[in-house]
Amino acid sequence: MRTVRDDEGRRYLLVKRSSESSLVRDPDTGEERYVPNADLTVGEASPLSTAAEAVPGPVRRVLTATPNDRALGLLVELVDRGPTGVRTLLDAYDLCESDLHGLLAEFRAAGLIDEARVAGERGYEATETTHDAVARLRAGGK
Repeated sequence: MRTVRDDEGRRYLLVKRSSESSLVRDPDTGEERYVPNADLTVGEASPLSTAAEAVPGPVRRVLTATPNDRALGLLVELVDRGPTGVRTLLDAYDLCESDLHGLLAEFRAAGLIDEARVAGERGYEATETTHDAVARLRAGGK
């Protein structure tokens, strides 16, 4: 499978090519249609990256930064609780200090949380990207 562009610049996934036309799939909708080969150029993007673009950016960011349900749950809790101190996070959840700090570092690197002061102590809060992604996931990804 390859990524192609039509003469208007829209990206598609090439499903099947014949002598005069090609069957292409719109990565956003999954809709397939035939397009004349003369109207298509081969794109440079990976077809899998093109397919992934059907998922909203904030949701993709959360998906790539959360290796398991516990990590996703931590992000959801930060969205729901608001700014939360590190001590509270350690007391409230079944994560050892090392695992918690490792996840927090990954989330900060991904732009999913920001450091915050909570009752004079270090804590973290979810970014707008995370709020958006969690809302979309709760709504079924819409």
